[in-house]
Amino acid sequence: MKSLSLSVISASILAAAASVSAPIAFADTELKHDSEYVIDGKVYGLPEAKVYRENYSGPAVVGDYLTQVPNLAKLDYEGNKTHNVRMDVFSQKVEVAPGVSYSAWTFGGSVPGPVLHVREGDRVIFKMKNRSDEEVTITKPVKNGSPFLQQVQANTYQNNQPVVNPMPHSMDFHSGTVAAEDKWRTISPGETIEFEWIANYAGTYMYHCGTSSVLMHTAMGQYGAVVVSPKDGYPTDADKEYVLVQSEHYLEEVGDGEFIYNHDAALNRQPSHVTFNGHVGALSDSPLRADEGDRVRLHVLNAGPSGTSSFHVIGAIFDRVWYEGDPRNEWYGMQTVLLGASNSATIDFIVPEEGIYKLVDHEFADAELGAAGALIAGPRKDK
Repeated sequence: MKSLSLSVISASILAAAASVSAPIAFADTELKHDSEYVIDGKVYGLPEAKVYRENYSGPAVVGDYLTQVPNLAKLDYEGNKTHNVRMDVFSQKVEVAPGVSYSAWTFGGSVPGPVLHVREGDRVIFKMKNRSDEEVTITKPVKNGSPFLQQVQANTYQNNQPVVNPMPHSMDFHSGTVAAEDKWRTISPGETIEFEWIANYAGTYMYHCGTSSVLMHTAMGQYGAVVVSPKDGYPTDADKEYVLVQSEHYLEEVGDGEFIYNHDAALNRQPSHVTFNGHVGALSDSPLRADEGDRVRLHVLNAGPSGTSSFHVIGAIFDRVWYEGDPRNEWYGMQTVLLGASNSATIDFIVPEEGIYKLVDHEFADAELGAAGALIAGPRKDK
């Protein structure tokens, strides 16, 4: 009888352990389509994308958690959420350096495009209209637009101007786990694509146009970042949090202040400019802000399209680094983080003293081409 009791207890312990480690769906993520299924707590099998034509001329960017770099929207909800996101694609004349402008292909009108912030396990219902055959203005107030549009209107350092340049485009979210030939398909001017994806993995991910030539479409400005915060958070709490996107531009001058894309330069990896957040002055003229003693968190994405980044903050050591933004990929005490094209890292550092902290690509040729900025730290506040 005694051995029977022990066996029953052992079986109960094993069953309890199995229930803890068994794959389960995220608590608040529901399977909404018959095609969906769960493996290791992650949702797959999303429905086929829809492509159609719509009579839409409203806000080009819609969604409560879409911001302009370096801003990151606060996730002001518990558990998981379904996000309805619109990010139309169209051309804009943008400035990448003083006196240097070109007609960019964009998501939402800026280079890089809007930052989307979601939580691991969230569902995204994405809609994008190819509006490259029409003039789209993003610098005037608009109802029902995202915070991104309000921030662009308050910070016009790219001097956005509408341009018409009909062109097929597509959207490739590195944060999505789907059939690429379906969700990432190319659409023509006037068409809209709609599809869903689940944020199955925490991290900071690139999105970009996947239409050939991908090099050209990306270098022309079609890229941005998705930050998927871990469902259980990071092991530290940040006082300030920012997004930084590094990218190369391959431009040649054809007139006074007018530049065009140079595909040969892109193929030969000879950028004219390398920028943080789309402009050589984006983080110099408008530096990041913090205070002495703050823990600053940077979500750093190297969008490429072809170069590497050796990201460094002069005067600081990275207290913790989560490579690709996944909390399981944790490093400590790093001076520089090496990022290939489309790689990312989420970086924590303590601001040691009041002062100016330069942000640079430590591949100094890139820094001299524009990959530099600053964080200005004020006096220590009582914690």
